[in-house]
Amino acid sequence: DDGDEPYCQSCWEHQETGAAIHDYYFKPTPIFYGAGPRFLGVELEIDGAGESSSSARSLLQVANNEADRMYCKHDGSLEEGFELVTHPMTLEYHQQKMPWAEILHKAIDMGYVSHQAGTCGLHIHVGRTAFGDSEAQQDSCIARILYFFEKHWEELLKFSRRTPRQLEQWAARYGYKDQPQEILEHAKKGCHKGRYTCVNLTNWNTIEFRMFRGTLKYNTLMATLQLVDKICEVALCLSDEELKALSWTTFVSGCRSEELVQYLKERRLYVNEPVGAEEEV
Repeated sequence: DDGDEPYCQSCWEHQETGAAIHDYYFKPTPIFYGAGPRFLGVELEIDGAGESSSSARSLLQVANNEADRMYCKHDGSLEEGFELVTHPMTLEYHQQKMPWAEILHKAIDMGYVSHQAGTCGLHIHVGRTAFGDSEAQQDSCIARILYFFEKHWEELLKFSRRTPRQLEQWAARYGYKDQPQEILEHAKKGCHKGRYTCVNLTNWNTIEFRMFRGTLKYNTLMATLQLVDKICEVALCLSDEELKALSWTTFVSGCRSEELVQYLKERRLYVNEPVGAEEEV
């Protein structure tokens, strides 16, 4: 009841959901956390326990206990859930100040899943300004990122926990070509699946890494952020020819982040003895 007239059930549910869960097209003015210049924004889909305003509020209370860092959105691809979206943050901020462990634990306690739902993705946006001051500089770096994905597709497929069929639907590859710039030019022609590509280039201010399956496991989330950050670093620091010569073994040997190394070992993507792994959620 709104105090004067009662709502019908449909309007009441919309009013309740809208209070904490915004519509799919909601885009607030971004708030940047950390020193930059490389900022990562997370979109994490959770499902299985309802598109509940009270659940969203509970998660936001944890995430925004000190600052306005996260908001929630409706996502039509989910059956009984919603999407958690962060403002842009540096990797250091995600690791040290964003209360991810508490957020994920709270979601699990309320009955949500992500990996196990089969409907959920983990998408990471990286601001284009991290790749250079000019459009030409940015394009050169983004071309190397696309090349990295194509060259190491099988390893990244294993990392993603997706099936080839899921990627074809939600995060398709562009197709291998001999030169990074050739892949970028092919991607810019728009002869693909729009934003439903492994690295979505349709956004004006960011590129979006869409390949990864959702998770409520802290180590997996951190490892994914660290992988994306490392790929961006490699694309920035290496020339086209150096990147073309970079093997997967050499790439992972340069990974030092604890969560990323652990995850690479769990997925048999690191030169190591087999290790045990906790179940994904």
